[in-house]
Amino acid sequence: MLSAAERGTWTGVWLIRLSRLRECIGTYSTLTCGKIDRLCFLLSAAIRIHSLCIPTDLNAVLVHDPSWRWLRLTRRGRCRVGCGLVIWLRNAGRYCVGLDLKSRIYKPPGPKTQLEETSFMFPALTQSLQTKKRIIIMRHFKASLLGALITNGMAAQGLTLDEICDVAYIQSALPIVFAGIVFDNSSISVAAQNYTSGSTSYNYCNLTMAYGHAGLNDTILVNYWLPEPASFSNRYLSTGGGGPAINSGLQASAAALPYGAVGGITDGGFGGFASNFNTDGVDVIANGTLNWQTVISFGYRAHNELVTIGKALTTNVYAVANGTKLYAYYEGCSEGGREGMSQIQRYSDFDGVVIGAPAFRYAHQQTNHMFSAIAEQTIGYVPPPCELAYIVNATIAACDPLDGRTDGVVARTDLCKLNYNISVLVGETYSCSAAEAAGRTSASPAQNGTITQEAIDVCQTILDGLMTSDGRQAYFSWQPSASFNDATSSSYDNATNTWGLPSVGLAAAFIAREMEEREVTSISTENVTYDVLRDWMNEGMQKFYSSLQTTWPDLSTYQAAGGKIIHYHGESDDSIPAASSAYYYENVANVMFPNTSYNASHEALAEFYRFFLVPGAGHCSTNALQPNGPFPLNPLDDLIAWVEQGVIPETLNATVASGDYAGDQPLCSWPLRPTWDASGTQNCQFDQSSIDSWHYELGAFDFPVY
Repeated sequence: MLSAAERGTWTGVWLIRLSRLRECIGTYSTLTCGKIDRLCFLLSAAIRIHSLCIPTDLNAVLVHDPSWRWLRLTRRGRCRVGCGLVIWLRNAGRYCVGLDLKSRIYKPPGPKTQLEETSFMFPALTQSLQTKKRIIIMRHFKASLLGALITNGMAAQGLTLDEICDVAYIQSALPIVFAGIVFDNSSISVAAQNYTSGSTSYNYCNLTMAYGHAGLNDTILVNYWLPEPASFSNRYLSTGGGGPAINSGLQASAAALPYGAVGGITDGGFGGFASNFNTDGVDVIANGTLNWQTVISFGYRAHNELVTIGKALTTNVYAVANGTKLYAYYEGCSEGGREGMSQIQRYSDFDGVVIGAPAFRYAHQQTNHMFSAIAEQTIGYVPPPCELAYIVNATIAACDPLDGRTDGVVARTDLCKLNYNISVLVGETYSCSAAEAAGRTSASPAQNGTITQEAIDVCQTILDGLMTSDGRQAYFSWQPSASFNDATSSSYDNATNTWGLPSVGLAAAFIAREMEEREVTSISTENVTYDVLRDWMNEGMQKFYSSLQTTWPDLSTYQAAGGKIIHYHGESDDSIPAASSAYYYENVANVMFPNTSYNASHEALAEFYRFFLVPGAGHCSTNALQPNGPFPLNPLDDLIAWVEQGVIPETLNATVASGDYAGDQPLCSWPLRPTWDASGTQNCQFDQSSIDSWHYELGAFDFPVY
């Protein structure tokens, strides 16, 4: 032990004898009675006494710089942030405690005159490791050590929200070394805030900061919600965006707080969290010049940097000890689903992801939004919105009981596809008042008439999916019972008593901006045919295969890292076809587990990747046309249970909000499909003919489309 003279101005420092050294290598823990197996310092203060333990298998150094407010454990004598153990200092000078396994004295930068060195031999170390070691204590401060904080897999004891929600502290917690990334420390802003959901309130630190890439002169903003330390549960969560947005707003990170997780979003470098990808100066710099750095950022890089920085920052802020698991998760739907897929197809940063209705196969998906309008243009008939609505509602009524239960929900769109023909509706009468006209404003006219063969031709063409002029399948379409949203017109010509072609906004923006590299968001449909749509899909796939397309089917790297995937899709989605997700899942099974049977490949895939169709659900939400359908309200619960506790989601928890069957309704894991028997019991069964109806051969392309 140090003598009283050696302790001098220290606020109580003792050196504890080492034993059972080889059993404890690489571990961090608070000191426990009867099990002294680490080299530890007891740091006492006026209020508390804590222990600081240094693992004995590395050249460990604790460094404090005057500009920092924390000491951090570093390895191999490198002065850097981020290994977990921390000591809280106020108004302290330069301080370093080092365990030098090679008899080299480590000294922090600064004038040597500021340091007093006490060096002594420790016989137990010599005995245990058969080599000479020495402990170096460097000190230059008065008794200003107020306390020590030791982590044991949770937040540092005694840390408060105000202490972590501090610019200087965040600056000290930033990861220093990331290849090509330059942090702007002056951009850091923090605010301690409160978020209330229902009857529960959460205290958190709202942190925003900027970084750029060396040589690019760019600025990317990231925002993190840091829960108060007492609520931190060793978790991190990234969330994604929708449409042309890379995030879902500054409130999106609220989803992390109930799980004791740090939540993160990015602006992708688009100029602010409310800015979109398809904006002048963002995706297109000028006519004829695509901003490829932004394309790559939107495609995958921004989210990879968000989680990489976020995990390192979280580890440092909460002093997560080395060897303690920080669980990282992702959740997103639509474009957010594609963003999540972009990560697991390239990286292994996330322990688990929740993917909803991903807008992947990007060139095909965006172009497909024009297909309905081109079908109407080609056939020469634009059905009134009320006529389309009647066909959808009649389909729902006819196909509802096919699953064995009549509840206003089509749980088996595959059976509907196999057993119902909309042509039986020709001649039936439809009627909508001006206020009811398929959700239009009162300015829309009242609509009355009978279902025409032309309307059936339009709807059936859409349901069959995009076909080329020579009859080859180019893409799939929405399931029967989904609304014909892309085919629904909003423009009525009173002079001719006709409806104009519907808007093709998403498709037009993609084709005009990303394909043609023009600063416009609209294009003419004149002379656009089914073959032209196929050509755009083909060209877009080639152009953006490594950035936006996001359909790489080999997930073996993510699987090997132990990652888990919960993927869901509303079966009546009217924006992104449910078949898009089923098609990808089937391709992953075929690519990852070749030369095996269908059942064997899917059993192997289900060990880490589960896919669920949501009966009656629309795009990333419940469906107003089928309000009694279930929806997974908290799929992150199921994911966390799978990742952290090994609870395999054989079914996915979902909730029916209204109707006679309100309450819990589990979702079947693909390829099993739901049915209800005469007693009302739900079963998940395998039906080969139904599964076959989901399989497409995209023969319109000369190479595989995954």
